[in-house]
Amino acid sequence: MNLDHHHCYTVIQSRDARFDGLFFTGVKTTGIFCRPICPANTPHRENVQFYASAAEASEAGFRPCRRCRPELSPDTPEWRGISSSVVSRALRLIAGGILEEGRVQELADHLNLSTRQLRRHFVKELGIPPIAVAQTRRLLLAKQLIDDTPLSMAEVAFSAGYSSIRQFNHAFQHTYGVPPSELRKRRPQEDRAAAKTRLELKLFYRTPYHWQAMQEFLAARAIPGIVAIREDCYQRTVRFEETVGVISVRYIPGERYLLLCVPLELSRHLREIIERTKRLFDLKAAPEIIAQHLKTDSRLAEAIEGSPGLRVPGAWDGFETAIRAILGQQVSVKAATTISGRLVQAYGQPLEAPIDELSHVFPRPEQLAEASLDNIGIPRKRAEAIRTLARAVVEKQLNLRTSPSLEHAVEALKALPGFGPWTANYIAMRVFGEPDAFPDGDLILRRSAAENLEVLKPRELLAHAETWRPWRAYATMYLWRHYNHVAQK
Repeated sequence: MNLDHHHCYTVIQSRDARFDGLFFTGVKTTGIFCRPICPANTPHRENVQFYASAAEASEAGFRPCRRCRPELSPDTPEWRGISSSVVSRALRLIAGGILEEGRVQELADHLNLSTRQLRRHFVKELGIPPIAVAQTRRLLLAKQLIDDTPLSMAEVAFSAGYSSIRQFNHAFQHTYGVPPSELRKRRPQEDRAAAKTRLELKLFYRTPYHWQAMQEFLAARAIPGIVAIREDCYQRTVRFEETVGVISVRYIPGERYLLLCVPLELSRHLREIIERTKRLFDLKAAPEIIAQHLKTDSRLAEAIEGSPGLRVPGAWDGFETAIRAILGQQVSVKAATTISGRLVQAYGQPLEAPIDELSHVFPRPEQLAEASLDNIGIPRKRAEAIRTLARAVVEKQLNLRTSPSLEHAVEALKALPGFGPWTANYIAMRVFGEPDAFPDGDLILRRSAAENLEVLKPRELLAHAETWRPWRAYATMYLWRHYNHVAQK
């Protein structure tokens, strides 16, 4: 990615938080790289080099700044500055941990490429190989855990994805010049009691962030027994292998982060928990870039003005969200929530110690693949659609982690019974994180995008939405919310 030296230097002089995480500054005289908001004295113009990612700066030989802490910067959206959809999808998989043990071949297989082709794409787009991206992500997560949690060094190593203590120690010695234990800061006394039972981590995002819209959307679709949302706190049950627990995510007014709280027994799964949380709350989005593009449409400009910083809600678990989408077909959101609760009560795994209304974890695909579903009050065809989806996941005919393309994702879902274009695109938006997914048959979209109270035909809406690419999913969220506000007046 080409970065304009003059523009980037102006940004670091002003410490503009809007650019935090969108590029990093390598300081030649110190050998460190910093965030644009680093509070240190701004180095001379001739002594800096700019990089599009922390991995690129690290690969160039710079070490992370211990003052501005690059590990806390908002993640860069996978699509930013990348023309290759292959690389953007690969970055999503890397963030999910596919390269924890250096399995580049597995990453290539997911994308239907050879390892040589994959490396060529990465070097062309990012200037670095995929393994360098994974190594930097692992190192920065470990640094955050050292500074912000009471985990032992061994627990930090394995939580961050290192396969051995030796590998962990070597990475830190090589990068920081000291063993990881020397980087630990003292935790305040008042935090120690809580730290014995839970971990708290700050997950930063770029402003603006429309928390109320996110909260309302997720609350309306919260599955009883699985998810609870009150005030500014989201809670849900989670399962990793045989370990079950409850995590919470809290919005902190006036700050630029969400506070993630994880029970100590789930610490080994922190990397995945952090990544899933970022996906669920769309913390990687660059809202100003998206809004600037969409505002060229007068209808969208009005919607964006009324709800700045809107995000596309993601999915904690792809299978869970896909099942909820099936249950929501041809019924109201409220009715779908009720039916989802029945499904959980009938087939979900009960918690040994329920927390308030959180009582179960969502059923595994294996549990629903042959379930009768006669007792939850849904039509036979919908029950068969659920069983077929579950079998496709169990038999690995359907991958709900990623897809080679938006078109491939939609077609793979439409091939299953009970999945029309609307449901397939809705799942592509939320589960696959496709920013250009677009349910063009949606009645509310066809009304919202039209003028003079008309209703556009799907093909007319598709033609009108061409200028919204590649962020039609965000346009969808803006128009849905705007329509609901207008309807309430």
